[in-house]
Amino acid sequence: MMKKLQITMIHDLVCSWCPIGYYNIKTAAKNVGIDVNFNFIPFELNPGMGDEGELIADYFSRRFNWSERKLLGYQDSLIKTAATAGVLIDFSKRQYYYNTHKGHLLLHWSEQFGRQVELNEALIKAYFYRGLDISNADVLLDIAVQIGLDRDLASSALSSVDLERELERKIERQRRLNIESIPAFTLNNNVFISGSQSVSFFENALAPYVEKV
Repeated sequence: MMKKLQITMIHDLVCSWCPIGYYNIKTAAKNVGIDVNFNFIPFELNPGMGDEGELIADYFSRRFNWSERKLLGYQDSLIKTAATAGVLIDFSKRQYYYNTHKGHLLLHWSEQFGRQVELNEALIKAYFYRGLDISNADVLLDIAVQIGLDRDLASSALSSVDLERELERKIERQRRLNIESIPAFTLNNNVFISGSQSVSFFENALAPYVEKV
């Protein structure tokens, strides 16, 4: 059996460019004929954000002093870029940024079942297209059930001290990489790629692995 290429993605669940990069590298791997195994490391953009979240418009005004016009222009461009990657963003529903720690914890837990890719994609759809509050435990549990995971086990995972420690070790690994922006990717833990690159860029980056995996 051929070995799978290990792709580690450093990301946040509310980062707009992360699903674009994810689907572009996934498409590139398919195009060059490489079988890949994804795993995920959290880079929480707003670890101190409260349970209520924050309106995206307020966030950009507070952090960057953006006007409503500038934000709307950016969002319009982002929607088009995302669509080319197969990512649907509906800003009429996706109006808030949320704390993503619980979502990352659930994603980490799902790895033991080999369901991290399915859960990541379900979270992308839930947040970016449906605008759901992915900081809410019940919302996360509903998503877990939708992809066939056990609700009670998922609920226990969200309060697991052991899983918190494991997730913290992942976060420490991310910190050692000195990453300044996301998404970022590592290939077989030795090649680093920064940014939400195009499919063709990723195809070129993956080409050396075609004969190796």
